[in-house]
Amino acid sequence: MLPLVLAGTAVLLASGLAGLRRAAPDAARRIVYGSSLGLCAALALAGLAALGAPPTVLRLPLFVPWVGAWFRLDPLAGFFLFVVNLGGAGASLYGLGYGRHEPTPERVLAFYPAFLAAMNLVLLAADAFGFLFAWELMSVTSWALVVAHHHEPGNRRAGFLYLLMATLSGLALLLAFGLLAGPAGDYGFAAMRAARPAGGAAALALLLALAGTGAKAGLMPLHAWLPEAHPAAPSHVSALMSGVMTKVAVYAFIRIVFDLLGGPPWWAAVVVLALGGATAVLGVLQALLQRDLKRLLAYSTVENIGIVFIGLGLAMAFRADGDPIGAALALTAALFHVFNHAVFKSLLFYGAGAVQAATGSRDMDALGGLIHRMRLTSFAVLVGCGAISALPPLNGFVSEWLTFQAILLHPDLPQWGFKVMLPADGALLALAAALAAACFVKAYGITFLGRPRSQAAATAMEVDGFSRATMAGFAALCLLGGIFPGVMIDALAPVAHALLGTRLPAQLALPWVTVVPVAAARSSYNGLLIFLFIATATSLTVLAIHRFASHAVRRSPAWDCGFPDPSPATQYTADSFAQPIRRVFAASLFRAREVVTMPPPGDTGPATIEKTFCDPFWDWGYAPVAGWIDRAATTLNVLQFLTIRRYLSFVFLALVTLLLAVALWG
Repeated sequence: MLPLVLAGTAVLLASGLAGLRRAAPDAARRIVYGSSLGLCAALALAGLAALGAPPTVLRLPLFVPWVGAWFRLDPLAGFFLFVVNLGGAGASLYGLGYGRHEPTPERVLAFYPAFLAAMNLVLLAADAFGFLFAWELMSVTSWALVVAHHHEPGNRRAGFLYLLMATLSGLALLLAFGLLAGPAGDYGFAAMRAARPAGGAAALALLLALAGTGAKAGLMPLHAWLPEAHPAAPSHVSALMSGVMTKVAVYAFIRIVFDLLGGPPWWAAVVVLALGGATAVLGVLQALLQRDLKRLLAYSTVENIGIVFIGLGLAMAFRADGDPIGAALALTAALFHVFNHAVFKSLLFYGAGAVQAATGSRDMDALGGLIHRMRLTSFAVLVGCGAISALPPLNGFVSEWLTFQAILLHPDLPQWGFKVMLPADGALLALAAALAAACFVKAYGITFLGRPRSQAAATAMEVDGFSRATMAGFAALCLLGGIFPGVMIDALAPVAHALLGTRLPAQLALPWVTVVPVAAARSSYNGLLIFLFIATATSLTVLAIHRFASHAVRRSPAWDCGFPDPSPATQYTADSFAQPIRRVFAASLFRAREVVTMPPPGDTGPATIEKTFCDPFWDWGYAPVAGWIDRAATTLNVLQFLTIRRYLSFVFLALVTLLLAVALWG
């Protein structure tokens, strides 16, 4: 299986070059996206097959000839292989239609398959050199896709910020692998498992791994690049970056912390739980303040990454406390949310891309009324909004419910940090879920309901068949994941067993596809019965209204909500919808301010209101560092104008200093 997966990845890497040889953009688009669709579908099936197969290892004479490159396919890599290539197949199918609107297709088609191949190589690498090579290839190719529309305002800045954070991420992982390799210097993952560091080296390796993977995943406070870069890319690439690439970072964290490091200390779980809870709440609050649809979705990704890390922190906590069932439940919840977020976030970015293609705008205040013009898109996006808001019977509810069950399983762990963080994370998770529902009521209502706020929204047309088919397929996955969650829970059992030595009880043997994560006395969930109840109640209500309502035709003026002016300007806007929450939370957290300027009596000029808010992590963390670097660079700039004698003097002093350091060290 592993040789075939590697061969498929190599063909995927080469397909972009094959497509670019065709002069016609339409032919290149069909070749690149068509081949990517077929290869990703095959690789996704291979990932599913790997879930039930023993690990396989392969060495190829690549990179350093006398060392070679090691690759490994095990249940953990198989699950993420399935998630990555499911997202890749969806984005490729969507790109067959959406790519027609691309103004510079050669800038996207050249790097799109390479980006997919790089993510697959990260999952298959079994040594530090191959992992970091694939990690940097993933960063560079995705950066090229981010700056594909480099003429648009802000995109080049977003690309520069992303490249900077990607470089810091790779550096942190390089140092982490150096500590894991130890004095022997063997960078194979098998050698790292056999000689795990202890004490301070293990703690430092864990913190470096958290920084390196958190920067790529969007974990606060390392998230600053994500809301800038994800909206800048084409929409199907945004879906890949937000729904898929962030999961590769989650994979890297699980691989290092749960596999290579072994059992981390209990205080590390407290750090992960604190970062996960803060990321979930602050991410969704930032999303609520946005009026750009894709930027809102990008901040929502930050929130969902926080939910995933809450689950991983719980798994670390239960593992440190010696509770294997609790650890298996928390890890299963986190991995289930990885899959769910990849599905519904990809769906929502596809919907945002369809709206942008139909109207030419991502500004929610310029949209409205699209439910009448884009019926299938509006229905698919409604399903995605329900799933990301954790509403049953959709898939997002199940993984968040499992995370709550893990918190409630043992809320009284003996360590003082857990006594604080477990109840706090439960409250933060509940708050994040409520705010997410408010966020996507706003996103859907302002974008699709009401009256059109612009001529482009009033004349919008439904998008192409490829885009509609992709959205319909991912909407169906959201529903199936919520109705039959036992299928995914049982599929994740080999992953939990490989990492923790135990698994959750089998779910598919239970009647009526009921889910019982630990014991029926504690909790259970049946998505099928909830779906049947909702469908039956809705059908009976509609039938009763049509059967017993009066059939007499009555004509009267439409209710105008007290506003006789039919102008769309009288509707809620994205800012006005979020104003109460902005005043409650954002005034202190994000320094949100509203300045109203009223004209003096007799002045016929309009009144104005100016709303501002900031990202405290940027203002208090990144901006000062950028200022220090700028001042240091300006100060050191004089060094490039020195004479040759002074250059030689500097070299001599540096050599003497180095020799003294070596002598003192010895």
